Amino acid sequence: MGRAASHPASAPLLLLLVLLRAERLPGAELTFELPDSAKQCFHEDVERGARFSLDYQVITGGHYDVDCYVEDPLGNTIYQETKKQYDSFTHRAEVKGVYQFCFSNEFSTFSHKTVYFDFQVGDEPPILPDMGNRVTALTQTQTLRNLGLRNHILELPRDSWNSV
Repeated sequence: MGRAASHPASAPLLLLLVLLRAERLPGAELTFELPDSAKQCFHEDVERGARFSLDYQVITGGHYDVDCYVEDPLGNTIYQETKKQYDSFTHRAEVKGVYQFCFSNEFSTFSHKTVYFDFQVGDEPPILPDMGNRVTALTQTQTLRNLGLRNHILELPRDSWNSV
């Protein structure tokens, strides 16, 4: 009998350690306080051609909204939204260098916010080998739904088309 058999609780611990050591995509995930009338910027070095994504959400404060923008290394604004509670942005880097993403609460003079963001660089590999080439049940269901909708529209009487 091995040592793991004598300690049955060690198997989940070993699995947890393996998962923690698993390769993660570069990026950052953070929850931070954004004071009233303030702006906070973060920076990430991105290779040319790499795909990156930014997801954010205001968790607490005021109307649960912030301004957010992303700039490329040349200072060009590639994403900008105002007074959003949450949003997602995905982009493929056209230029290698440091990308800046900022959250602003400058429009609020009395409400600080708590903001969560997740910035990931790179494409996530498929969970299973060759998974990218397979049709999933969800895509099959979506295709069938679209075909059913198209057939329903084609079966409508012609006089109902004129009433639109």
